[in-house]
Amino acid sequence: MYWQDDDADQAVAIPDDIIDVQFAIDAKRLPVDHGCALGAAVAAALPWDDGQVALGVHTIHVAGSQNGWQRPEHGQDQFLMLSRRTKLTIRVPRAHAEALKAALAGRVLDVAGCPLTVGAAKERALSRETTLFARYVVDPHDQDEARFLEWAAAELRAMDIRLRKALCGKALPLATPDGPLPTRSLLLANLDIEDAVRLQRLGLGPRRAIGCGLFIPHKGIDAVQSTPR
Repeated sequence: MYWQDDDADQAVAIPDDIIDVQFAIDAKRLPVDHGCALGAAVAAALPWDDGQVALGVHTIHVAGSQNGWQRPEHGQDQFLMLSRRTKLTIRVPRAHAEALKAALAGRVLDVAGCPLTVGAAKERALSRETTLFARYVVDPHDQDEARFLEWAAAELRAMDIRLRKALCGKALPLATPDGPLPTRSLLLANLDIEDAVRLQRLGLGPRRAIGCGLFIPHKGIDAVQSTPR
């Protein structure tokens, strides 16, 4: 853990060159570990070559429990039960947002054998919140918590982002065609608003297309202790 108190952030304008596009979806279930399969399904539906446009495909998150159902632990052979309120969110340059919506709306994606129908979309600006959370950040050296935080701090400094408070979760490997990918969750608190927006725009580490390094607003530190999906 790294913790340093400081003064409040001032209000700043939020750049709108990067946005989140949020799609309604219709799907009964997805594997708990679905990031790589979802990223591949989205990429296959797009009108541009893989890597030509920088997309961040957020993994799909559901509540820990609903109607007696409990979210299962990590694994491709475990499944999330989705509700009609569940959304698919993709972070994209605004210049490509309309093409993204046109490519995905009405499409049925095959996510590891689970059909997912993509519905209507709406655009959302990046958040002004100064506490941000990433469910998965690639751990480049599969290292312990202290070394991971040292690496993250160095990466943030290189992006001119001032680190005040940071807390990482337990190591969690994600399934990929090349084998398990080591990741950790990461919460950053008390960022300057400018830094928070920059971090959402740039992300941290590689593999944004499978849900890694993508930061979302967060209200507290509890959830980072156990990484929910």
